[in-house]
Amino acid sequence: MQINKTLIWNLLLFSFLKGFSQTTHLQQQSRYLQLLDRLEIKQGHLSDRVFTGLRPFERRGLIEDTPTVQLNATESYMYNSLLMNNQEWYQGDKKRYASRKPLLKFLYQTPAYAYAHYGKDYFVAIDPLIHYRQSFSNESSGENLFLNQRGLSLRGGVANQVGFSASVMDVQERAPLFLRQWEDSLQSVPGANFYKRFKNTGFDYIDARGSFTFRANKYIQFQAGYDRNFIGSGYRSLILSDFAGNNLFVKINTRFWKMNYQNLFMELHAGASDNTRNYLVPKKYASMHHLSMNVLPWLNVGLFEAVVFGRKDRFEFGYLNPVIFLRSIEGNLGSQDNALIGADFKAVLLKRIQVYGQFMLDEFNISKLRQDASWWGNKTGIQAGFKYVDVAGIQNLDIQGEWNRVRPFTYSHFDSVSSYTHYNQPLAHPLGANFNELVGVIRYHPIGRLNITARIIAWKQGLDSAGGYNSGSDLFRLSNDGRASEFGYKQLNGVLSKGLNAGVIISYEVRENIFLDAHAMLRKQKTAENSNQVFLFGLGLRMNLWYRDYDY
Repeated sequence: MQINKTLIWNLLLFSFLKGFSQTTHLQQQSRYLQLLDRLEIKQGHLSDRVFTGLRPFERRGLIEDTPTVQLNATESYMYNSLLMNNQEWYQGDKKRYASRKPLLKFLYQTPAYAYAHYGKDYFVAIDPLIHYRQSFSNESSGENLFLNQRGLSLRGGVANQVGFSASVMDVQERAPLFLRQWEDSLQSVPGANFYKRFKNTGFDYIDARGSFTFRANKYIQFQAGYDRNFIGSGYRSLILSDFAGNNLFVKINTRFWKMNYQNLFMELHAGASDNTRNYLVPKKYASMHHLSMNVLPWLNVGLFEAVVFGRKDRFEFGYLNPVIFLRSIEGNLGSQDNALIGADFKAVLLKRIQVYGQFMLDEFNISKLRQDASWWGNKTGIQAGFKYVDVAGIQNLDIQGEWNRVRPFTYSHFDSVSSYTHYNQPLAHPLGANFNELVGVIRYHPIGRLNITARIIAWKQGLDSAGGYNSGSDLFRLSNDGRASEFGYKQLNGVLSKGLNAGVIISYEVRENIFLDAHAMLRKQKTAENSNQVFLFGLGLRMNLWYRDYDY
């Protein structure tokens, strides 16, 4: 008798429900990320409690892992906000965060939550989610660009055994032309799954997320949910990013001594060729292992492996093994699934600088590489970056620089189902493959309520030609489709495309978790045959949400 995939997920979800301590996680793009980076760098050592190369972060760990450095005024403001927004784990007097005049006596009893209640053995918090912004562009032909997100979030815990969180948002969006061209080409909206057209040039979709978290014992935590995960310390990730839409996952996280070992099992969408009608989207699966260790107080090293595979109506049980190398399982199964391995590191230097990097390997044949490094199967990606805090002695002025390089055909596969993608979107870098990219970010937080972020992203990429030549940049194209030969695939081969994306976001917190945003963006892209340029600027209002940026 065949056991179907639904039973597998249920077993993974409920097998260890008898935990003894629960917690939930910060939002993926939480505004506290800059503060947490600064504290880690200024302390000069890495935490054995919170491994910041894995996101989202566990709320309980962040609150219990108190800073060991003196905070300046802006950092104190942000850290106080962090405590206020995670009061379920705050061990001090919660009355310090009480509102002077609650709304209708039961709403906003604390500025952090619209509604919160602490029972004898449970906690619950409910908040509205709002993000509305209007933008004006040189290419909109009289149509204003806008983003309209509205919904609710819920989180809490029961009997100190189960933590839960959920959010749902209804989203309407009219995005810049380059994003609409992305949708026309790939039948997807970055960050969204199923969507519909909205007034011809816009998109309409639901962003629903949720998870349950529980512990089997002091060292092992289980999480099952529908959301996103991120591995790495950079602006981008070549291992696993949060660029693609939400997916169903089960995560087992084991933390002991100076080590953190994460198992991640994911159900992904193999792709949707038509979003105008209802039909069952084909599924595929991924199994990932990541081992992270603080080998020195200031140095963390991680090892990663993953396999993406498709099976008709079932999960491959061999890939459930949480310890053994996935590549060996693949060989024993006689399959040719898409296996990848990688490594990452992070080092804190001089209490001012963090350096980090990643390496991804998607194929390896030593004899072919010795013969010619331009072999099409030389599929690798590399990242190197740094973060520097309090630049030139200016408090709260931070910079970040990053370089990403991915060779042709990396992440793609001769079986389209097994490509490193989800719902027609890359699981790692937005550009896919066959590119070089430089990223520069300046973050200035002069006072607690005001935050200014400027970034510039420049890239070169080799694209497919109109004649059908496969340059290795398109992850959704079979790696043997249109490939001219075994060799001759140098970096940026194909039609050369050059791009620049520069932007600035100024955010002011008018009251707790409510922000006014002013933004501007300039994006250029050019090939030998055509070029386009977009400039947009606008204003927005956010409540309990992160900023949605078009940084690709």
